[in-house]
Amino acid sequence: MPEEIKSRLKSGNAFYHPVQNLLSSSLLPKNTKIKICRTIILPVVLYGCETWSITLKEERRLRMFQNRVLRRIFGAKRDEVTWEWRKLHNEELNDLYSSPNIVRPIKIEKNEMGEACSTYKKRRAVYRVLVGKPEGKRPLEDLGVDGRIILRWIFRNWNVGA
Repeated sequence: MPEEIKSRLKSGNAFYHPVQNLLSSSLLPKNTKIKICRTIILPVVLYGCETWSITLKEERRLRMFQNRVLRRIFGAKRDEVTWEWRKLHNEELNDLYSSPNIVRPIKIEKNEMGEACSTYKKRRAVYRVLVGKPEGKRPLEDLGVDGRIILRWIFRNWNVGA
């Protein structure tokens, strides 16, 4: 799991733990608890998400975090047959929580970033990095101040839009 996502989940936990008693309180309505989650916890977790490349394992970890917060908000449910208290299943949480799961905003942010970059002029370096394909060998540059070779791509070797 990339370090950025791990650190974001740790930060989300750091913001979740001080308010977890508030989220499980019966004195607050559920709408207020959801607003607390959306304004305090989720922005911390999703900061910079448009640059993440997420695998299925990371998606699962993000959904687990969100479900833990939602279980705290919605509480336990009494089973109709045995009359015992049990945790809500993921499908029940999805039915109760009207917003999409935590992975969907990440995909939307990535698409919006890609669309914004596609409006750039073809000569801009950002566009060339996003769309271009490097071809040929990378040219060696001059030596830097400390005697090492300066390592960077020169964009004139990239075919843009190919």
